[in-house]
Amino acid sequence: MGISRIFRRERLDNYLKSDQHFAKTMTAKDLMSLGIGAVIGTGIFILPGTIAAQYSGPGIVLSFLLAAIVCSTAAMCYAEFASVLPVAGSAYSYGNLVFGEIIGWVLGWALILEYVLAVAAVANSFGAYFNSFLAGFHLSLPTTLTGPYDPAHGTYGNIVAILVVLLISWLLNRGMRESMRINTTIVFVKIAIIILFVLVGIFYVRPSNWQPFAPFGTKGILRGASTVFFAYLGFDVVSASAAEVKNPKKNMPIGIIGTLIVASVLYMLVAVVLTGMVHYTKLNVADPVAFALTLVHQNWTSGIISLGALAGMFTMMVTMIYSSSRLIYSIGRDGLLPKFLGKIDPSNGTPKNSLAVITVVIALLGGFVPLAQLTNLVNIGTLVAFLFVSFGIIRLRHIKELPENSGFKVPWYPVLPIVSGLLCFGMMLQLPAETWIASSIWFALGLVIYFSYGVRHSRLNDDLPQ
Repeated sequence: MGISRIFRRERLDNYLKSDQHFAKTMTAKDLMSLGIGAVIGTGIFILPGTIAAQYSGPGIVLSFLLAAIVCSTAAMCYAEFASVLPVAGSAYSYGNLVFGEIIGWVLGWALILEYVLAVAAVANSFGAYFNSFLAGFHLSLPTTLTGPYDPAHGTYGNIVAILVVLLISWLLNRGMRESMRINTTIVFVKIAIIILFVLVGIFYVRPSNWQPFAPFGTKGILRGASTVFFAYLGFDVVSASAAEVKNPKKNMPIGIIGTLIVASVLYMLVAVVLTGMVHYTKLNVADPVAFALTLVHQNWTSGIISLGALAGMFTMMVTMIYSSSRLIYSIGRDGLLPKFLGKIDPSNGTPKNSLAVITVVIALLGGFVPLAQLTNLVNIGTLVAFLFVSFGIIRLRHIKELPENSGFKVPWYPVLPIVSGLLCFGMMLQLPAETWIASSIWFALGLVIYFSYGVRHSRLNDDLPQ
């Protein structure tokens, strides 16, 4: 097997033929609901306070703005890819189509890491938040069912984490139309709760709390931006749904870029009001938004914020489980994982097998494995995908056999894609050494699987001369 074989590119018509069995039901509104569901999670109730206290002060609003600008460069690259290549699989499929199979596999393996760990960690947190929510009504679950498998501390499994993953999988398996209706409703509830905080909190803002605006200087604002950058990760999952979207050339860019705009506005509004209500030096607490509301004697609103946190985690899990099932489907479709994963259920147009497998994996991890030390791996998986998608725009525009792009195009080409790729690489360099070591082990395992199984069972082998 030569180098040319592993860099052989998949044909777009093969993907379009395989993906035609998906039911095309999703609109731009559905895509924005998916994206906002992924990006706006519990972080909106935590990051504006803790980052203001540690790095940025009231200048946290500029940190969010800078992070949004950096993310927007990658978002525009994703929007162009989704417009030209309306296929399932997001960066995995894009890599296969423009760089070759080995790069596609690496990107797919990186995204598996991102999606699985992200959902498992959030499912774990959902269980903890739900238990706190029950405590407000003087109810509780048995201690044995409230944490990962840890007999020394009396916990044998997080039953809420397992059940919420199974519930979401059941909803998704019923079809995208019904799932999106439920997801959109919960996203609206979440946004309403955020707006409620802004409307209540604005009456308690004291401009003196915004002084000094940048107590740690420009360096603090930049440090804050590099930290809150990861709050925006998740918009890329919108591109995983391209095969199920009506008029993808129009709706995919609206969904991806619209998600980023709405998320940026909400993050910045919360940051402005929060730092105006309470001096930034007091916000280095686990729940700064609830703390601020309690401080101004709005305890009832504080309880609603807890409900908003649960809603935020739920919609994030819906989006990530949905996207991961489409990713696994795409890899199975190409034969790099067992081909039964690449089958579509004709009754409802969903990849039932891949959804079942990913549900079991996430439920086991979220219910039984402590994940606190692994969440940084989510960031490196995302940034690897961002990096290749950014530079991939240059390659995309030079492949003559792909259709001409009559949809969204990245502006200021080729400067903006190059800047986007360099910014993503710079963010990767900010990650700690242990993250690089753990991710190296993960990618090494991925290459073993590719060379021992994937390359031998790949659909591309059907096109090779016998």
